[in-house]
Amino acid sequence: MSNHLTVKHTPLYVDRDLSIIIPAYNEEQRITPTLESLSTFLAAHPYRYELIVVDDGSKDGTVALCRALAERLPHLRVIATSPNRGKGHAVRAGMLAARGAVRVMCDADGSMPASELPKLLAPIASGRATIAIGSRYVAGAAQHTQPLWRRAWSRLCNQIIQAALVPGVRDTQCGFKAFTAGAAHDLFTRATIDGWAFDLEVLAVAKRMGHEVAEVGVQWTDDRRSKVNPLKDLWKVVREAITIKRNLRRNAYGLLGAAA
Repeated sequence: MSNHLTVKHTPLYVDRDLSIIIPAYNEEQRITPTLESLSTFLAAHPYRYELIVVDDGSKDGTVALCRALAERLPHLRVIATSPNRGKGHAVRAGMLAARGAVRVMCDADGSMPASELPKLLAPIASGRATIAIGSRYVAGAAQHTQPLWRRAWSRLCNQIIQAALVPGVRDTQCGFKAFTAGAAHDLFTRATIDGWAFDLEVLAVAKRMGHEVAEVGVQWTDDRRSKVNPLKDLWKVVREAITIKRNLRRNAYGLLGAAA
């Protein structure tokens, strides 16, 4: 990948190459290394970039910590939202507030190292896709220290909803996805799901709008402090997937007449 990230035909005004959106809820104990790693990596490349932490109504010191970090990480800005509404809401707020030609969502736990960014961005930089998603289940992927229950949870989520909503996508739930500014605008202005299944909604709408989605194998490391509750959150994903399917059937996303 070249040192300069160029996206052709961006339909929106942008003033930088890359935005990294990090949704956060009670991440005081985990987010500092992630932000420092991203800043160090990006500073070594000639990107015009920004880091955006979107706090989702945290009850700990996440907001104060990130604002303090912004004093020494000049490309970092913090968006504090309240009350807690869910990861989908936080990502949506960040994507629509971003100013980058490419907009990446990245989890606060640093499970995908910053060094994986060029691999994720390559399909967009080459013009092959408008959306690139990290995947743990395609060629080039590697998972480190992930417990069996996490693998089972992720695969079960994918199997339950893949055929109905996003056929052909192997890993819908990996928290590492990149969108051109135009794709982000198309999708996140339509998105409605605030919870875990926001990825499914965005990808389902993207497929139906004709956006090209590239699935990229990434190196992924499990954080044992994960906040996923296997039974409770699986039910939430299934319930939200049913809502997405109903919304598609009712054309709630305004897709009739959209590019196909």
